[in-house]
Amino acid sequence: MFTKILIANRGEIACRVAATARRMGIRTVAVYSEADAGAKHVAVCDEAVLIGPAAAKDSYLRGQKIIEVAKATGAQAIHPGYGFLSENAEFAEAVQAAGLVFIGPPGSSMRAMGSKSAAKQLMEGANVPLVPGYHGDNQEPGFLREQADRIGYPVLLKASAGGGGKGMRVVERSEDFEAALASCKREAISSFGDDKVLVEKYLIRPRHIEIQVFADTHGNCVYLHERDCSVQRRHQKVLEEAPAPGMSLDRRAAMGEAAVNAARAVGYVGAGTVEFIANQDGSFYFMEMNTRLQVEHPVTEMITGTDLVEWQLRVAAGQPLPKKQSELAIHGHAIEARVYAENPEKGFLPSIGTLRHMDTPRAVEFELGADGANPAAVRVDSGVREGDAISPFYDPMIAKLIVWGADRTQALARLSQALAEFRIVGLATNIAFLKRLVEGEAFSTADLDTGLIDRHGASLFPAPSAAPLGALALAALSLSLGETRRGAANPADPWSQARGWRMNGDYRRVLSLQDEGGSYQVGLTYRHDGWDIDLGGQRARVELVAQDGAELSLRVGETSLHGCVRRDGELFHVFTGGRHYSLSYNDPMAHAGEHEAAGGRLTAPMPGKVVAVMASSGQEVKKGEPLVIMEAMKMEHTISAPSDGLVEEVLYQVGDQVADGAPLLAFKAA
Repeated sequence: MFTKILIANRGEIACRVAATARRMGIRTVAVYSEADAGAKHVAVCDEAVLIGPAAAKDSYLRGQKIIEVAKATGAQAIHPGYGFLSENAEFAEAVQAAGLVFIGPPGSSMRAMGSKSAAKQLMEGANVPLVPGYHGDNQEPGFLREQADRIGYPVLLKASAGGGGKGMRVVERSEDFEAALASCKREAISSFGDDKVLVEKYLIRPRHIEIQVFADTHGNCVYLHERDCSVQRRHQKVLEEAPAPGMSLDRRAAMGEAAVNAARAVGYVGAGTVEFIANQDGSFYFMEMNTRLQVEHPVTEMITGTDLVEWQLRVAAGQPLPKKQSELAIHGHAIEARVYAENPEKGFLPSIGTLRHMDTPRAVEFELGADGANPAAVRVDSGVREGDAISPFYDPMIAKLIVWGADRTQALARLSQALAEFRIVGLATNIAFLKRLVEGEAFSTADLDTGLIDRHGASLFPAPSAAPLGALALAALSLSLGETRRGAANPADPWSQARGWRMNGDYRRVLSLQDEGGSYQVGLTYRHDGWDIDLGGQRARVELVAQDGAELSLRVGETSLHGCVRRDGELFHVFTGGRHYSLSYNDPMAHAGEHEAAGGRLTAPMPGKVVAVMASSGQEVKKGEPLVIMEAMKMEHTISAPSDGLVEEVLYQVGDQVADGAPLLAFKAA
């Protein structure tokens, strides 16, 4: 077995590999970019080496540099994780040529499965079922249209070298074929440098089911059952579960055997996933093979009582597979939700910023049961911590939330509860969307297919609604209690409290709160034994029952209420009843003296890149004159002079990456 390995990746997979290696007594070396100097994976490994600037092409994709670091630090093997260089055949072969072990399949297997069309021809020879289609080399538009007409519409055009949902078009009619083909080829050449496409029958309401396979160097190959990954957006997975709902024993065995045949056909070694598209009638067809560990591998671990990373390390060290096919039984049900920094209501645009607060669900540290029967009920795999930044350079995944239950019903209940306990402040996330998805009728009843999200858009993307009185009461009380703590040197001295204490009467103030659902004028009356709250004719007595930091328990009228309130500047994030309300507070004191037309800010409104600098040091400018333009989230933001004045110093130049809130210029008002 190895004594030291290098992990050529970042984020949660690097942390995951490091945890398993540590348990096995193996030391780990992390590599990191300048943007990841303070990252979690750097902290959890035994050693860490800087390999370049933030951009992946200058750091995590520098294969030769990574090999040099491995040799310099005495690592015997390189684990590629997933993404980056994990499916790069040239890198795998370069690792071996350097006298190191690549913890993954041989380069020849990657090449065999790297081209969708070539892989399908290979699978046809291995008796693996294929979707009716054309996967050949003739790319003449008229010929491809003839093939589509023969197959029958709708058909799917797919880039042969593609992945991640790029270079794919559904064509409903023959007369639309040529325009769709041209569009598909343009995207394919732009994304992959290869415009070759294949044409396949497009299945109506298909399911996406994949089989986890594992092979060693002793001729053994097994399948660790299936995962259902049907819930997708733009061909990218959102939820994964194992086993697949409604899977019969015969169908499971047939798919498993087909996956093993596929792996054997390319001389596979290590962990891999064979992906199938499945009809509602039970028929299934080969799609592609991912020649690496998958993001969703934890659900397989949860139901089989295995540690697939440990298996990877053992197989790479030349050991046989730890279990035989007959020993791989299924225990219970597991579901994984991918928690991303993204905004579902804005087309799932990535959200970049700082994790100012991150409360994760109550989780037992993941421990595999002796026979797989007693895994942890809730598991959180994450490569970030509270205070870390989600940068524009890499995938915006925050964490993978995985739950296990004795059956699917229990797993669903645990996932819904765990999502309610996952609280993040500082950037947009998909947590509320995931909760609606999990609790929706389609997913809860296992009415699954790859079009589920699009089909149920009305319920999954509801219009903003007004915040309830309870959420407003939690925000108002949190504000009041925060002022008391901030201003009270002696809590018993009313004169030192910043809460409007009156000797012979009550004090009422009006708080202006706002969210996407509307604006609220919340009346808060301070009494000696509590508060009164009123909103648009609703009035209720409020009593503080208990407080533990940000956690508040209230009695509002006759209703008991519990919630967590996290303040981030002028935003009050209220978590209650399994929902998250983001309420903006208009603090009149904080804005006193501000001019309505104060122009732009002199600090970065969010993390991004400087794309233009229109001012120079020593330049006199007029109010409203543009000084700096930043690009963030594919949009430009202009920072203008708040008044007439002098630019004393320009702190960033074109091309510089800037953190949220960073001062861009030193400015002196006239």
